[in-house]
Amino acid sequence: MSGYDDGNIFAKILRGDIPAAKIFETDDFLAIMDVMPQSKGHCLLLPKTPSRNLLDADDTTLAKALPELARLARAAKTAFDADGVVINQFNEEAGGQTVFHLHFHVVPHYEGVPLKRHVGAMADPAELREHAEAIRAALA
Repeated sequence: MSGYDDGNIFAKILRGDIPAAKIFETDDFLAIMDVMPQSKGHCLLLPKTPSRNLLDADDTTLAKALPELARLARAAKTAFDADGVVINQFNEEAGGQTVFHLHFHVVPHYEGVPLKRHVGAMADPAELREHAEAIRAALA
């Protein structure tokens, strides 16, 4: 694949080289907690098929992604009693992308609670595991 670097952090997580707070895994996707959450319940959906972003992803991956993304968003909203959910997906550096493996952010929003910046210190891994468990429970 042109421009895809299999050394990116999400490729490493998908290979099991780096740990992550996993929510669920299918043959095609992995859902994990974001290590720099903007809000309680911020998680990610990672397709296993390598692509830099939406611009070079194959249509089959994209068609399979939306139902999984909706399932994850519903569960995150339920698990944390959020008022709403935003789905973010960035393409190329000029479009805000920082990790060049296609991924989707699921960011629960809460009335009157500003989002944190998506930079800086990582969240406590134990808290991320708890949040992953809460979303898994909402999926059940």
